[in-house]
Amino acid sequence: MNGIAALQPYVIGPLLVWAAVLKLFGRRTRAQAGRTALARLVGAARAVPALRLAGVLELAVAAALLLPPAVPAEGAAAAALSAGFLAYLAYARRAAPMSSCGCLGAHARPVDLRGFARAGMLLAASVAAVWAGPHPVDAPLAGLGIAEAAALLALSPELDHAWLMPLRRLLVRLRRPLAVPSPAEVPLEVTLRLLYRSPAYCSASARLSSDVRETWDEEGVRFVVYAARGRAAVFAVPLGGEDPAAVRVALIDEPAVA
Repeated sequence: MNGIAALQPYVIGPLLVWAAVLKLFGRRTRAQAGRTALARLVGAARAVPALRLAGVLELAVAAALLLPPAVPAEGAAAAALSAGFLAYLAYARRAAPMSSCGCLGAHARPVDLRGFARAGMLLAASVAAVWAGPHPVDAPLAGLGIAEAAALLALSPELDHAWLMPLRRLLVRLRRPLAVPSPAEVPLEVTLRLLYRSPAYCSASARLSSDVRETWDEEGVRFVVYAARGRAAVFAVPLGGEDPAAVRVALIDEPAVA
């Protein structure tokens, strides 16, 4: 338990430093402040100073956590700061639901459950840090710390552009949702359902004199053949298509039987 507690300052501290640097030195701090709930809480004119004050508090708590010696008051300060974050998010969700939190840089997304989960995780880690002491951090604990840091980053919508959007693009490339499905993936019933709704089928249905006689697939199109009073009606139905108007029909003279 003491080892896990000793690990928490190294999880909380870097995140607080990052948040503080963005608030104190970010080039978009003024624009960011106007989009946060601080503008509603303290007024638009005081939003920028309030955001910078929050950055100073974060930097002070981070310095206390990361610099020796480790004392319980440092964890208590981090817990109080995290509790303040949670209270601020609750206020933002109620009073200004379309505003951003301004926690880790400028972005326009409103406060959501991920923000609450991140603040709750910080609060739990801060409470654990109260019992931090001069305990060595071995390899298993370092792995736990990396997992905690990864969870905090995953709960940060400000970083979605760095990992979530590229991951989604990769999944789209791998799954190819817009690609023409293979013939084995499209049952004949699905093709016929689209065919029966098509204007092409409605225009030729009075001439049909048989059920489906033959089907084959070629270059993303399923061909369906019916007898049509001495002729063959060949329908071309796009595989995976959804528009009945895309179905085409051709009436072909059948060869005479000797």
